[in-house]
Amino acid sequence: MSTAAVIPPLFQGLFDDAAVFPPGNLPVADAVPAHRAHRAAWYADAVGPLLCGAGRLDELAAAARRPGPAAAQDPAPALRVGLVLPGGSPELGPALAAAAPFEVAGVELATRDAREAVAALDLLLPADVPAAVELPRELLRGDGLDEVLDVLLDSPYRAKFRTGGVVAGAFPDERELAGLLTGCARRGLPYKCTAGLHHAVRHTDAATGFEHHGFLNVLLAAQETDPAAAAEVLAERDGEALAKAVRALTDRQTTVIRNSFTAFGTCSIAEPLDDLAALGLLSPDPTPQEDR
Repeated sequence: MSTAAVIPPLFQGLFDDAAVFPPGNLPVADAVPAHRAHRAAWYADAVGPLLCGAGRLDELAAAARRPGPAAAQDPAPALRVGLVLPGGSPELGPALAAAAPFEVAGVELATRDAREAVAALDLLLPADVPAAVELPRELLRGDGLDEVLDVLLDSPYRAKFRTGGVVAGAFPDERELAGLLTGCARRGLPYKCTAGLHHAVRHTDAATGFEHHGFLNVLLAAQETDPAAAAEVLAERDGEALAKAVRALTDRQTTVIRNSFTAFGTCSIAEPLDDLAALGLLSPDPTPQEDR
């Protein structure tokens, strides 16, 4: 079965499965079979690895060993896992060891010192495992942003930006996020995002009042090198206007965008897919197709 024709290149591998993180908080024992279902579904090409914090890898290993109903006939492949290390470099070695039962698809390392994080990753990370480095937002303002991005540019690692959370202050505004994205775009530095992006279009959450960025806004802003232009794209709340801009993208623009904005963590896989379908950007076809 091929899903390449079902999932457009702009969205392939875009949605990292952050089901166990807030606000979803799905129990690990439930997240593992749910992730395996995602990986077997018609939309599998849109789904990245299952993200797991360093402190929950034992839970994850136990859940992964739990047999499913068809395990005896068709054993599940090793889980593709992204390691999220909020405790920084001291967690890296133990987490890699604890992740031995899994296929490690990436590492996301939080730090207050980009150079120290790069050094630790250089020392301990297998060469075939990608990594992203996340710094607190207060260190990414003014000259601090250029310094951090230049450190990462001289490394094989991506940046990671937090675009939301469980409090209003966790959401950067359009100008702040535009500065981050265009700083990377001017350098050709890839990045991933996390939190607050599970809907396609910028909106105000009716329950919390939080101002959420839309992942379509971020995708389209990823090709901009001018902060004012990027901020304008990030501020757009008209889903049809964003969908029209997506349809107008050339193959080259799509490549540029996804070489920059590589993925984001979402606690829901269904919501972004539903939004794309509602905007006419995704046409689900669950019928198996022969590879051509």
